[in-house]
Amino acid sequence: MGFLDKAKQAAEQAAAKAKEGVEDVQAKRELSQAYTELGKRAHELVEQGELAHAGLDDAVGRVRAALAKSDSAETTTADESYDASQPPAMPT
Repeated sequence: MGFLDKAKQAAEQAAAKAKEGVEDVQAKRELSQAYTELGKRAHELVEQGELAHAGLDDAVGRVRAALAKSDSAETTTADESYDASQPPAMPT
């Protein structure tokens, strides 16, 4: 087997390993998205009073706190976030 054949074989093996790695990352991403969707739906059901379990209480509390923080950040007025030391924003 010549040098080029060995190099080609090594490249093919590397490509196969890379493909496996990509497939693994995609599977983990899909799993993460499924967990996120499940969590959102479970939170909706808890808020609607259709789901209750002591094991969910801590997580629901953290979601409520994060949502409250997010809501308070959104209600900040433009005057409060204005920094006179910065140049004006450019139009897009």
